[in-house]
Amino acid sequence: MAKIQTPQPVRGTQDIFGEDQERFQQVVETFERIRRLYGFNGVQMPVFEPTAVFARSLGETTDVVSKEMYSFEDRGGDSLTLRPEFTAGICRAFLSNGWQQHMPMKLSTHGPLFRYERPQKGRYRQFHQLDAEIIGASEPAADVELLCFADQLLKELGIDDGVTLQLNTLGDAESRDAWRSALVEHFSDHQAELSDDSKTRLAKNPLRILDSKAPNDRPIVDAAPTIDAYLTAEASEFFAQVTEGLNSCNVAWTRDSSLVRGFDYYRHTAFEFVTDRLGAQGTVLGGGRFDGLMEALGGPHIPAVGWAAGIERLGMLLDAPEMIGPNAIFVPLGEGCEAAAMKLMGELRRSGLSCEMAYKGNMKKRMQKANAAGAAHVVIIGENELANGVVAVKNLTSGDQREIVFDGLVEALAK
Repeated sequence: MAKIQTPQPVRGTQDIFGEDQERFQQVVETFERIRRLYGFNGVQMPVFEPTAVFARSLGETTDVVSKEMYSFEDRGGDSLTLRPEFTAGICRAFLSNGWQQHMPMKLSTHGPLFRYERPQKGRYRQFHQLDAEIIGASEPAADVELLCFADQLLKELGIDDGVTLQLNTLGDAESRDAWRSALVEHFSDHQAELSDDSKTRLAKNPLRILDSKAPNDRPIVDAAPTIDAYLTAEASEFFAQVTEGLNSCNVAWTRDSSLVRGFDYYRHTAFEFVTDRLGAQGTVLGGGRFDGLMEALGGPHIPAVGWAAGIERLGMLLDAPEMIGPNAIFVPLGEGCEAAAMKLMGELRRSGLSCEMAYKGNMKKRMQKANAAGAAHVVIIGENELANGVVAVKNLTSGDQREIVFDGLVEALAK
């Protein structure tokens, strides 16, 4: 009989285990705790949506839509897509569920996203993100609150050292349109010198040329006009209120006048938290104000601002997690002792104490298991202990051992 070939993981996916899983969980748990401090409500959306949700919101000509989406036709003939990002799905949920009466809404979520792109450090075809959005608030205070949320998250994860908040304004619609026209004129004057990608962007999405990393593009980009010369008074005041709010909250930031978002529905604030510790993939959290996205999905004009952060990238910046062992490992020795151990373990777990059982091997091997697991105590139940209603508890730090009655075990270990 031919040997069955063991299936391998799909390229660009990962099995998260051990220390990587501890890092992943630490990021998620910290995010969940802080989003409650800021009054953000959790939300969950489907992993797949109608393809139009992302084609309309991201733009048919973007790389995400044209090259990177996992789209398929279901048995009913509908075109569906595995979500490549969260914001469009949240906006779809907002509109289709009629949540307008709850504005302003502060929503947060986390989970897997999917993009067909070349796997590299910190980037997978199935990856995971945190996401936070404020919908229905046009005030600069919403931008400030979201940035404070992000700043506190990075600080409480202990990864803010070497991370810089880069901030820019894209202005209001009038400012952005005037700046865009000036950029088109500037880049058109240098079209012959631009990279092929930038030549394509000039026709479809000229603001994205400012993101170019091509060496021959950089001098042209550095000489390009900045948004400041085209800001309306209202747009200037909006950005001033954002920066004043950050300063009052002691959130450090630096201005990056070339930082953009290419889609037309982006307005005012654009930002990225960038680290110097992950090489080329330096952005760990980014976002901005997208006041026109709801209209792109067929809804009314509803202002919104949000950010997303890669869980894997944040986890890579964490210090090695402290592996905390169980409060106790039980070692049953003799007939009836295992059942008694299971009963006691249930009582400990219901009291919030962690425990495991060493089922197999001689006493030496079971003690080795307890030490390897980092357990605080070993609880031994032999036939004599069972008959007397006691357990032998050994403290693995001090080496002390004492007998404790069954009813006193929870209290003794809790201390």
